Amino acid sequence: MTTLYDTLSVPENATAEEIKRAYRKAVMRWHPDRNVGQEQAARAAFLDVRHAYAILSDPAQRQVYDSVFAEEMNQQEAERLREEQERAECEAAVRAAQEAEYASRVALAMRFATQGYNRDVVRGVLLAHDCTDDLACRIADSALALHASRQAEAASTKPEAAAPDAPASQDTHTSQQEEDPAPADRVRSFSDIWMPFWNVLRS
Repeated sequence: MTTLYDTLSVPENATAEEIKRAYRKAVMRWHPDRNVGQEQAARAAFLDVRHAYAILSDPAQRQVYDSVFAEEMNQQEAERLREEQERAECEAAVRAAQEAEYASRVALAMRFATQGYNRDVVRGVLLAHDCTDDLACRIADSALALHASRQAEAASTKPEAAAPDAPASQDTHTSQQEEDPAPADRVRSFSDIWMPFWNVLRS
């Protein structure tokens, strides 16, 4: 939005003297006699400069203009923010719909992948649901890879079969062997203890 200050090329807080100097400079620039061959455009710009100076050089008119201009700028800013919010909400709704559609296709692909179907079948199912070929291939590959990963994880976490317990008779026999020495052991023990006394009696 071009303002009267823009027409004179001065800031909004310009002093009366700055506005006067800017007006004289603009008049000299856009005077039709100084723009040969562009008289029509120069005349229009010259009239805009005179109109801007007529308002901004009068303190009362400038005050009214500033009030109206400030209100107009506030309204335009509010309109701009409203349009940006509506655009953001519309874009968010589109993204949500796309994400929901993608999630639905992934769930469909996973259902067929877990049932053991191969890539061509999963891809064909997706194509039948208005999915592009490139997207169908990517979703099918992802679904099959995820299913294979889950199967491998499940297999790795399955508890190993416990080793069978040794027969109770073996444990009992071993225990008896430890507690009750073999007959040969008993003979050796008897001989070691009584043989010296028997030798003494014989002598």
